[in-house]
Parts: sequence; structure tokens; C-alpha cells
Amino acid sequence: MEKKKDLLLDIDEVFCFSGFLEAINDFLGSNYVIDDFSDYYIDEVVIPKERFDEFNKFLSKRNLYETAQILPYARETLKKLDEVYNIYVCSSCINPFDIANSGRLFADKYNFLITSIPFIKPEQFIFTSAKHLYRADIQIDDRLSNLDEHIETRILFPSYHNKNIIDEELIEKGILRAGYDWRTGWLEVANILLGTSNKVDNNVKCLKK
Repeated sequence: MEKKKDLLLDIDEVFCFSGFLEAINDFLGSNYVIDDFSDYYIDEVVIPKERFDEFNKFLSKRNLYETAQILPYARETLKKLDEVYNIYVCSSCINPFDIANSGRLFADKYNFLITSIPFIKPEQFIFTSAKHLYRADIQIDDRLSNLDEHIETRILFPSYHNKNIIDEELIEKGILRAGYDWRTGWLEVANILLGTSNKVDNNVKCLKK
């Protein structure tokens, strides 16, 4: 039997949107939606500098994964990919603006993952910001800087903050793009990694139902 290939999977803005934007809206009394932004660090854009410490204190008391939004077709596609690949979650749990209170993020994300994708074993969870230390055959991430040039198949997942990256840059770097819209990104991933045969087309049609 042919050995399964290893796949490194990012979580935030790839598998789900955490409750981070919801926390911002609660803090500010605003009604932002994710597509309002093009910068990765949303808080730097909308939180006044003089209220930044207050916001991080507010944030430290919330479970950001309690109200996480799983992206369309993500779970269904991962179930199909799990039959073909060894999937390793590779995701950070650090808030760079509040290192002292980042510890609880590990537990919150872990509990979210074991209930949301129970078919991926916890032994295959890697919580780190140093993604370059890990090797695999395939990597899916929403940040260009996280995609390791030593990995053969790298897929940029579409998100609010990477929509302005031009195709020429990705082609030059040998990176595949899973479309341009996070709402259909996982259908694009299915086509890339499960092939383009009639059988796979039927899989994608099933996911759309």
C-alpha cells in the first residue's frame, strides 16, 4: 500500500474564523464583518492605540473558539482528505500583543478542534508559530510568509488579508491558490488535492449540497 502523504493544516482563517472579530465588535459596539478588512491584524486597524491595553484585558477573558465560524465545506473536505492524507494541524496559539495571557488559547483551540474535527487525532496537533521547523508534502495556510519553500505543494487559502496578492507572485514562488473567496476556498482545495476526475467532481458536487 502506498504511504499517505503528510499535510500541514493551518486553522485560523483556513478552517475557521475565531470569535476575534466578534470580540472587537462587542468591545467597540461596532458591526464590522470580515470582508471589511485587508490587513491581517484587524485590531491594529480599528482599536484606538490608547485603548489597546484595555482591549487585550477584555480579550483575555473570552474563549475565542466558543463562537468560532467553521468555513464553508471545510469539515466535509477534510473528512475526504483524511482518507488520502495524514493531516497534521499546525497552528499558532499566541497573541503577539498579549503574550502573558496567551496560555488559555492553547486549551480553547484544543477543545474546539477535538469536537470540530474528531477524526484527526490530537497526537497530530502541532501548536507553534515556528511552522518552518516542520516538513510535509503539502501545506495549506492563509499567510504567504508561513508557506515553506521546502514543501513541494503549497496552497494559499483565500482570506480577507491576502486578496490583493497578485497571481504572478504566487506563480514565481510555485504556490497554488485555492481561489479568491474564503466561501469557496475548500471546494478549490478539494479539486487541487483530490484530483479532477469525474469521481472527484462528484465529491465536490456532494460538498455543495
